[in-house]
Amino acid sequence: MAAHSQYEELARQLSAIGAVKREMGRMLPQDCPPASAGVLTLLDRHGEMRMSQLAELLAIDMSVTSRHVAHAAERGWIERKPDPVDKRSRLLRLTPSGTELLEELAERYTATLARYLDDWTDTDVGHLVELLARLRTSFGDCRTRAHHDSTTRTPAG
Repeated sequence: MAAHSQYEELARQLSAIGAVKREMGRMLPQDCPPASAGVLTLLDRHGEMRMSQLAELLAIDMSVTSRHVAHAAERGWIERKPDPVDKRSRLLRLTPSGTELLEELAERYTATLARYLDDWTDTDVGHLVELLARLRTSFGDCRTRAHHDSTTRTPAG
């Protein structure tokens, strides 16, 4: 197990990763904020879905999700169509324009990472990918874990 000081340094490094995320966000097109890119990415990864499922995947309130969806729909990146199972609900789906934008974003992200990490070896980049994937796996679904922890915790701790 790592020393306490290592966990403290890891916490500092993770807090500072916001600067990396902000820089990556700067490469997005003017009319595509990071939240919109996140919506498109989830629809691409999981396929069409209801707004409630998208809100759950984004781990944000339904009203905030609705604003993000409206923004993307106004730009023609996603479409809302009636759910054949429940006509009161809508299914969200990527449009060809949304898919095209995602391809452009992937190219921009890749170019940005290549530019900033040009002095890293392939092995270094591979290790970072491996360790970040492992970190995400260790945390799992934080929303489920937080709910589980709060319902199973004893009064003593």
